[in-house]
Amino acid sequence: MNLILNIIWLLFGGIWLALGYLAAGIICCLLIVTIPFGIASFRIAAYAFWPFGRTVVDRGGAPGVFSTVGNVIWLVVAGVWIAVGHVLTAIPMFLSIIGIPLGIANLKMVPISLMPLGKVIVPTGRAGITPYRAYSPNGATAYGAPGYGR
Repeated sequence: MNLILNIIWLLFGGIWLALGYLAAGIICCLLIVTIPFGIASFRIAAYAFWPFGRTVVDRGGAPGVFSTVGNVIWLVVAGVWIAVGHVLTAIPMFLSIIGIPLGIANLKMVPISLMPLGKVIVPTGRAGITPYRAYSPNGATAYGAPGYGR
């Protein structure tokens, strides 16, 4: 089912959304100082290209100072406008039955478009991973207990 939804997503705007994030990533990387935003844009572009079957989770641990400051700068400069764009493009998708999952996928991109630093995109089929729960490869969470929430 995820394959079918991803193909429909690509046909009805996902490719353009991914290309937009890719272009933003290239521009950010050219401006040297904004390379972290460029890397985040590339990560979002990959998610925007193929969103079904994947989800966004916190990287884990307390966010660093640079990540927090970077997210605030991103929020003010670009994040709010990108999030509004996601919401406005999700509304027409909800008008048809086939578009409802596409609208939901578009709304799932709002949190990462608002604050992209400190996030990881993981497959949804992975046991114990829930949206916006801190993730680390050894199974520990931000709450300190291994396997919390599994």
